[in-house]
Amino acid sequence: MRIKKISEVIGQKVYTDSGDYFGEIEEANLSENKIEGWRIKVGGSIISLIGGARGVIIPHQFVKAISDVFIINKAALPNPDSDIQEVPEDLI
Repeated sequence: MRIKKISEVIGQKVYTDSGDYFGEIEEANLSENKIEGWRIKVGGSIISLIGGARGVIIPHQFVKAISDVFIINKAALPNPDSDIQEVPEDLI
């Protein structure tokens, strides 16, 4: 297993475990020297599923793999009743 620096994963493409393009990594959210979540700039057809938001924060527990691309669990896709936070547009 190769350890990656956070700077190496910024800008990587993100896909769901079912193969759908989700977006690109913009930044990591850290808490007590651990990655708590990832801010992802949403792209592709996923934008319509999340109400037109251009960015979301996905908790690290939904990340299945980090290599040349990020793979996230399809359960990470936000829905109107979820507690996954929408990133304000002025931060994107």
